[in-house]
Amino acid sequence: MSAPLATTVTFLEMYERPALYVRPPAFESHALLRAEIPSVPFYRYLYHMVGRDYHWVHRKHMSDAELAALLCDPQIEIYVAYVGGVPAGYFELDFRDMPAVELSYFGIIGDFIGKGLGRFLLAQAIDIVWRRGPERFHVQTCTLDHPRALPLYQQMGFVPFAQEEAEIVPLDDWGIVRLGQAD
Repeated sequence: MSAPLATTVTFLEMYERPALYVRPPAFESHALLRAEIPSVPFYRYLYHMVGRDYHWVHRKHMSDAELAALLCDPQIEIYVAYVGGVPAGYFELDFRDMPAVELSYFGIIGDFIGKGLGRFLLAQAIDIVWRRGPERFHVQTCTLDHPRALPLYQQMGFVPFAQEEAEIVPLDDWGIVRLGQAD
């Protein structure tokens, strides 16, 4: 087993809709569709393809039944970005603690990183949330995430409010397991 890795988790929030205009990406064809009740294999594909390089594992440890129950919850909304007819990224919104909403997962599949899709996709998530009238919208990221994740969240209006140190242990080629806060 590999030695634990240290990471810093940053928690961010916003309390009002930011004034944003983000130009759509310059792809010949693209779409954003809500996956109303995605199948477990499709969700696992998205989760793996977006998070594999950033050590996402939480949902990989859920059983199919646990994950299916979550995916069927009407207060969990998953939106998938398609470019040229193929999945290019996704985001997941958790409305279960309304009037607070969490951006649970957000990311772009590797082949589409650096092409303007991330900023556009995050703007769409922000717009969808603020149309519902929450009091707070929040997200977390860590130093194992894409290096542009934290700056992007801040550029789009999220403000850091806390940080914590955590240790993780590399699990396998699928990712890592978070062990808890580091001292």
